[in-house]
Amino acid sequence: MPKKWTVSDFPVGLYQVNHDQSVNFQMNRFFNWSNDREMLQQMKRLDDPKQTYPELVTAFESSGKSALKKNEKLRAAMYFRLAEFYLPSTDSGKINLRHQFISLSNAYYGITEKQHFLIPYENGHMSAYRITPSNPRGTLLFLNGFDGDIEEVTRLMLVLRDAGYDVIYFDGPGQGYCLEEEYLPMTHQWEKPVKAVLDYFHVDKATAIGMSLGGNLALRAAALEPRINRVICYDIFPDFFDCLMNQLPAELKKKFNRSLVTEENKDQINGVADQLMKKSLMLQWAFQQGMKVMGVETPFDFIRKTLNYTADGISPLVKQDVLLLAGANDHYVANDQLPRQIRTLTHVHSLTARRFTAQEFASNHCQLGNVGLALTTMLNWLAQLNQEELVLGKVN
Repeated sequence: MPKKWTVSDFPVGLYQVNHDQSVNFQMNRFFNWSNDREMLQQMKRLDDPKQTYPELVTAFESSGKSALKKNEKLRAAMYFRLAEFYLPSTDSGKINLRHQFISLSNAYYGITEKQHFLIPYENGHMSAYRITPSNPRGTLLFLNGFDGDIEEVTRLMLVLRDAGYDVIYFDGPGQGYCLEEEYLPMTHQWEKPVKAVLDYFHVDKATAIGMSLGGNLALRAAALEPRINRVICYDIFPDFFDCLMNQLPAELKKKFNRSLVTEENKDQINGVADQLMKKSLMLQWAFQQGMKVMGVETPFDFIRKTLNYTADGISPLVKQDVLLLAGANDHYVANDQLPRQIRTLTHVHSLTARRFTAQEFASNHCQLGNVGLALTTMLNWLAQLNQEELVLGKVN
């Protein structure tokens, strides 16, 4: 019989794998998606205080090739994705690494071409998957974030499917396939790609789950797309600009004040950003990735684009049941963002929020360290709503 995927298929614990906080987070990210403890030990051995991204790329690609020789499909896939993650978009080897990652990951999980769809969108396509159990109890629409390929989270999708849900997961503009192969930049008007996906699959009711930046995009979609009947922000991401500023040294945050992001200050902001990129590998990657995702050419233009991604104005329009997840030690999303998000959701049908703690090993962004607990929280919330609807006689 095919394996049934459950929340126990994720590891518990966040590990010190690399001295650099950002690299350590990404290594833990791919360990969480694979639950591969041998890979975890291998990554620990790669740590070097003098490491550079090019050296990491070489090490990841070499590790992937070694795993592939042993027919370790998922491990090879994750290493190739890690290598591709840190490669600049101008590198000719990036697309090949991406294709190897997707092919190997889908092969490991048994995802077939019949479950993959290219959905027309504007002047290109969005890549989507649909996996469905017998007699599904509802449809879940999973939205990606700022820097992910949707195939990374296939294990999460299989857990949701095996919990009884019809699952659609996709890369929209600025993400995965759309970004890397059709060069469609990100849009804050996420109701448009969501509408295209729901139309394509003829779905009239779905729960939107937005991951990372997707937690912002999901609320926007729910506010303007009535076929979204529930929303899960996994995690919250109320304000892209604030989250970006949260990465800066305290003494520099004033130079990037929201009111200063004007055309008159463009040269000054670009100059400060250039200096930051020279001092920080993480910020260098973040600005370069941000410019690529948004389809712009300067750090200033990327920063200005992030101003569109605030949930403050759109949240009062959300009328659905909403679940907010947040981590107490999220290095992307500051702790003041959860009460801010709660305050703006003034017209929701119901509102549930949970802040995960270090004691639960779930206090990091998107609960890396205990993804199974986050999934359990989502599934329990959905089950409670389903039961309430059943009692009220609202289920068909």
